[in-house]
Amino acid sequence: MPRSRSKRRPMADINVVPYIDVMLVLLIIFMVTAPMLMQGVKVELPTADADPVDNQDSEPLIISIDSSGQLFLNLGEDEKQALELATITQRVGAVMRRSPEKPVLVWGDRAVPYGEVVTLMAALQEAGAPSVGLVTEPPQ
Repeated sequence: MPRSRSKRRPMADINVVPYIDVMLVLLIIFMVTAPMLMQGVKVELPTADADPVDNQDSEPLIISIDSSGQLFLNLGEDEKQALELATITQRVGAVMRRSPEKPVLVWGDRAVPYGEVVTLMAALQEAGAPSVGLVTEPPQ
């Protein structure tokens, strides 16, 4: 008696499991490396009891003032280059015209005189920032 072999059809469905594994590994890699990508100027932030800012969809525009009063902007590739107040005002104004709801934050060193921080905040509001936030560290 001859045996009849049934012909198997090739399966045309894609195997999704390896793609999900790769996606999860990439997700974990990006979650681990994202906090390391935050760059800026080293400043000693003042400590204060303050409520956290609501989580917003867009990444904030951060202007830093170091202890010697130099200004830095986290825009572009030269984040560690000190800029003049007029240059920062011009660049912030251009960003605000493109996305008016972008949050603007000031990282001011605790050694910077209060008057310089107020001058910067006034210049940022003139450039089109609807509100300017100050970044502090929670007390320990």
